[in-house]
Amino acid sequence: MAELHVELVAADRKVWSGAATIVVARTASGDIGIQPGHTPVLSVLESGPVTIRQADGGAVIAAVHGGFISFADNKLSLLAEIAELADEIDVARAERALDRARTETDAHAERRAEVRLVAASRKAA
Repeated sequence: MAELHVELVAADRKVWSGAATIVVARTASGDIGIQPGHTPVLSVLESGPVTIRQADGGAVIAAVHGGFISFADNKLSLLAEIAELADEIDVARAERALDRARTETDAHAERRAEVRLVAASRKAA
């Protein structure tokens, strides 16, 4: 099975690196799926969950907030302002952040908390 090399990097660290068969992410133009051999892409990442499907059938799920996605020559780079693997997300803390954001009517903080909760809920999938 064909694979692409993926690098998920946040502003403060390398989050994940490895081979995948498909990556799904949210861009400014909508959701995009990148598979080996895809045409080159450069786009703005929107806040949303990123799903990385590995060749062994496993999946890596991350909550990503802003940044860029670049694909060429079967190499995909996700350069995020903030990125957390689903396994790293403290669900109770994310729920408290969501409640606080709704109370303070902070739409950006609310979106970040929602994305974290979606990613955390997908980690078992």
